[in-house]
Amino acid sequence: MTQKEQGRARVLNLVLEGRCSLVQGAPLMGVSLRHARRLKQAYRSEGPAALAHGNRGRRPSNALPEQAAAQVVALVRASYADYNHSHLHELLTEEHGLTCSRPTLGRLLRAAALRSPRRRKPRQHRQRRLRSAQPGMLIQIDASDHDWLEGRGPRLVLVGGVDDATGVIIWARFREREDAAGYLLMLRETVRRDGIPLAWYTDKHSAFQRNDKEPWTIAEQLAGCRAPTQVGRALAALGITLIRAHSPQAKGRIERCWETLPDRLVKALRRAGASTADEANAVLDVFVPRHNARFGRPPADPAPAYRPLPRALDLDAVCSFHYVRTVANDNVVRLEERTVQLPPGPRGRSYARCKVDLQEHLDGRLIVSYEGRRLAEQPAPAGHRVRPRKRQRGHELLRDPKPVRPVPEPVAGVPLPTDLFVPRSTVHPWRKAPAVRPKKTSRSA
Repeated sequence: MTQKEQGRARVLNLVLEGRCSLVQGAPLMGVSLRHARRLKQAYRSEGPAALAHGNRGRRPSNALPEQAAAQVVALVRASYADYNHSHLHELLTEEHGLTCSRPTLGRLLRAAALRSPRRRKPRQHRQRRLRSAQPGMLIQIDASDHDWLEGRGPRLVLVGGVDDATGVIIWARFREREDAAGYLLMLRETVRRDGIPLAWYTDKHSAFQRNDKEPWTIAEQLAGCRAPTQVGRALAALGITLIRAHSPQAKGRIERCWETLPDRLVKALRRAGASTADEANAVLDVFVPRHNARFGRPPADPAPAYRPLPRALDLDAVCSFHYVRTVANDNVVRLEERTVQLPPGPRGRSYARCKVDLQEHLDGRLIVSYEGRRLAEQPAPAGHRVRPRKRQRGHELLRDPKPVRPVPEPVAGVPLPTDLFVPRSTVHPWRKAPAVRPKKTSRSA
């Protein structure tokens, strides 16, 4: 008898002894009064066996016959020993007419010690990661591409970060796209307001890691790692550890936030009638404090883990785009269509052919530095925006762009020039053809 049946037998014994009424015993057995009367009558006539289910010990009517089960095992041992169970189930049904379910076939073969040749890995044990103890220990970063304005304006991307300890949104902004400029802007604003956090938890977006297939440079081979991206360089300069998640579930805090905001924030934007990015950001400034008050949690340790920003560190220079450029012969540094004229150095020195560090700040300013000394600064033109470039990756990779030679369009009757694809004159010495030396002649000749 099971524990449940033993408990019912004890209650029925009390009822039969007159120490308890059937009305009081029915709730104790978990049955209705009508069913309690049936149990009492059966218990009085048959004893404790009446409390067991009538089908206990019986063979199910839909069970596979023993003869068919033995035939399946014999067929597998004779002809299908190396077949996986799914394939075997199809063959038995189509060719031999043995209709049994796939789980039943698996149980029969396992009982006969005939396991499938295809081994399946056991499920990996997973558990929830505990929240960080202090605010600022771990910041989860992500972006959400959604139709936030519901067709009233352009499609925007919400870039933001969530504190892992409290679950509050530390910074959020609507932008045209998910790019490195948005993450550098968030880094600058949050560090300036709160301090330097210990770690950033991000995905594997190209703003955080190199996803291209370009070969490693010599400097990268010597260093043993790829050159960092612009965001990675800024995080390393501030001493912030960059942790890359391998799945969206690993960043559960901010992914859960991205499920809440498309429901609540979209309605707030609808009520405000926002149709541009500036209007949406104005609504966001009012929405975020209310959201944090509703969904924020107190941390385990209220002492913040943020580090103060060193006074000697220029945060605007760190949170900017750095490029390596070679100064032209006329002491001009070029960044696409923009040029910066360098003044003469000490004693009229020229910086031609020197490698300089060109910084493009988030407000559009250009600053040229050489060996840690600022040479020139150019303000941003009116209406200028920092746009993502194709090669805005590491400091070492961002070399001078190679000039692209224009290819003329073919014209009928005019042959193309033959010097369009001229190989380089400086071929590697190992690839040069061996020089033919003249044969030595004897002096007598």
